[in-house]
Amino acid sequence: MTQRITEKQLENLVTWINELTGSPVEYRNKETGKINIGHFTLSHAYGGVCVHRIVNEGGGCSTPIVHGHVTKRELYNEMHAFIKGLEFAKRQGA
Repeated sequence: MTQRITEKQLENLVTWINELTGSPVEYRNKETGKINIGHFTLSHAYGGVCVHRIVNEGGGCSTPIVHGHVTKRELYNEMHAFIKGLEFAKRQGA
């Protein structure tokens, strides 16, 4: 039997991605109240979930991992693959 993927597991992975990339962990800067450009965050829509990366002060975003909202299980697997790629690039000095 496969284990259910939880929201907390996805949140932990997105925090890990923020830390690996040196991106802000928080959506907003606590001092200025402005949105942190570069922050990776979870988005929920259409019964699915996706990772967004903030690209401008207005909250515009890109979808660097999957394009569109998918199941938690699919996103969990894609996030792990993304993390492995980030770790490989760091080991290679990229």
